[in-house]
Amino acid sequence: MVAPLLRSLWSTTRKPFSPRGTLFPRFLSTASATSATTAPNPSLDPSRLRNVAVIAHVDHGKTTLMDRLLRQCGADIPHERAMDSISLERERGITIASKVTAISWKENELNMVDTPGHADFGGEVERVVGMVEGAILVVDAGEGPLAQTKFVLAKALKYGLRPILLLNKVDRPAVSEERCNEVESLVFDLFANLGATEEQLDFPVLYASAKEGWASSSFTKDPPADVKNMSQLLDAIIRHVPPPTANLDAPFQMLVSMMEKDFYLGRILTGRVFSGAVRVGDRIHGLRSTDSGVTKIEEGKVTKLMKKKGTSMALIDSAGAGDIISMAGMASPVIGHTVANVEVMTALPTVELDPPTISMTFGVNDSPLAGRDGTHLTGGKIGDRLMAEAETNLAINVLPAIGESYEVQGRGELQLGILIENMRREGFELSVSPPRVMYKTENKEKLEPIEEVTIEINEEHVGLIMEALSHRRAEVLDMGPVPGHVGRTRLSLTCPSRGLVGYRSVFSSDTRGTGFMHRAFLTYAKHRGPLGNVRKGVLVSMGYGAITAYALTSLEPRGILFVSPGMETYDGMIVGEHSRDTDLDVNPVRAKELSNMRAAGKDENVKLSPPRLMTLEEAIGYVASDELIEVTPKTIRLRKRYLEVNKRKTMSKRLKE
Repeated sequence: MVAPLLRSLWSTTRKPFSPRGTLFPRFLSTASATSATTAPNPSLDPSRLRNVAVIAHVDHGKTTLMDRLLRQCGADIPHERAMDSISLERERGITIASKVTAISWKENELNMVDTPGHADFGGEVERVVGMVEGAILVVDAGEGPLAQTKFVLAKALKYGLRPILLLNKVDRPAVSEERCNEVESLVFDLFANLGATEEQLDFPVLYASAKEGWASSSFTKDPPADVKNMSQLLDAIIRHVPPPTANLDAPFQMLVSMMEKDFYLGRILTGRVFSGAVRVGDRIHGLRSTDSGVTKIEEGKVTKLMKKKGTSMALIDSAGAGDIISMAGMASPVIGHTVANVEVMTALPTVELDPPTISMTFGVNDSPLAGRDGTHLTGGKIGDRLMAEAETNLAINVLPAIGESYEVQGRGELQLGILIENMRREGFELSVSPPRVMYKTENKEKLEPIEEVTIEINEEHVGLIMEALSHRRAEVLDMGPVPGHVGRTRLSLTCPSRGLVGYRSVFSSDTRGTGFMHRAFLTYAKHRGPLGNVRKGVLVSMGYGAITAYALTSLEPRGILFVSPGMETYDGMIVGEHSRDTDLDVNPVRAKELSNMRAAGKDENVKLSPPRLMTLEEAIGYVASDELIEVTPKTIRLRKRYLEVNKRKTMSKRLKE
């Protein structure tokens, strides 16, 4: 990302502050060679530009491919997954946000856009696919096209792109030329089902091993040493992706597609130049479309123009139509707004995103243990942070709710879980409600979001998984063996989004960690009725203080514990899962009465099973409608919405009535 790179370079080259000079020029004077000089920009010759997005299903090798392309073009890669610059991306091994970088190949400049593969971050794909003229569709040659492959391909075809099909991981023993031909046929059928044109159906096909760092125009498992690189893929991009259509003589216009903030430069706006040219010092203003027409947001001037080249930032003095650049100098425009010359009063059309499917309520943490860990505790702080997130992430909507709480709408529990995790790392304390599915009503009929799910499991787990999914109102579309994997079964099905909330952890447990589940939003359809029994009751604390081993010894036969001795609890906190379908109030702080009739060391032999310590994602999928998640920088706790026993019983009776 721009801001972390600038800060890291600044920290290594900092000099005493001079109020008469600007910080950024002094920083540039001692920075690396790439960033220290103003780089020549070929964007004023659009024929040399190629704008390409790399799209794929999760874990099909997209980010590894980006590493190899960067290396092939001479970029210095400090570590694997170089494009994953966010700490959570490296920790979890997934791409969360789209990034753009430029690489040079045979006198051409390729603006490469790396996109997420997980369905919950589909908004990142939608907002950047309009910036490019071409796409590389990466498909695992063993697995073939899956649910998210269909989603990202549909977005690419909608914008008229003609993707290049790259069959990855062909070096695996189970992958043969016949299997590649079969996958190519499946992808062709997918193109046809999505309404591709004849030109789009005539897509080029390449074979690659991103892990080994090579791509080939013909099937092979071990290409000759002189062509064991990415040159054939890069040549295919130059050959099959058209240069951008550009009018350099028109007034400057740019649609903001990415945004971030830097301590020294302020707001940094990234997007594709739609028309004209821009230079440092030009007068510009921000525009947005409203119901009453185009509104002027702010007027200013371009203070810096930048491009990501490889893994570092470079200053440029000008940029033209068709190029993807970053600029500083404006404080108000956000993603979806237009930046243009001051004489332009026409806003560019914004990207249409799919609607959010679930919502959660973020509020102030009001538990008896509130305020011990965090530094940002008030509703105002939480609201400001959520509004800032909504500015940079168009797939999230934030609406004020009752009191000091906010309704946050998104694509899935993973997307909202990432937001909560970032907030707790920033020092926030908050309470979070369970996810609620967002319904629609058309012609007086209730509609709910339906997802397409692909599952791969061992044969012995098929019956258990089918039974669990039947309780969640899933409908099986297809079932068959997994090609190249003996004893494995692939299920294709549709399931309501509400039935999949919290199911991932249950699925991992039922399949002993050997199963794979991929899901993507499909459509809104008729409500499928109530779910079956998908969760048991809970053990609810009715004591305040430190949990004792003596009390847990008597509670352990009642169910599965979520706490261990020494942890603190309070009235209404959930300390375990009951073995039955009803909730049970328990006292986990009960201590053993001591007298002179007991031996002093008798309690030392107490042995308890390890507790089930939930992660944030597991907690989001576990809590019921009358429960909340208490999130602090150090702890994740589950609690009842109403802490008092009598109030919980009263509210429960009202709901039944």
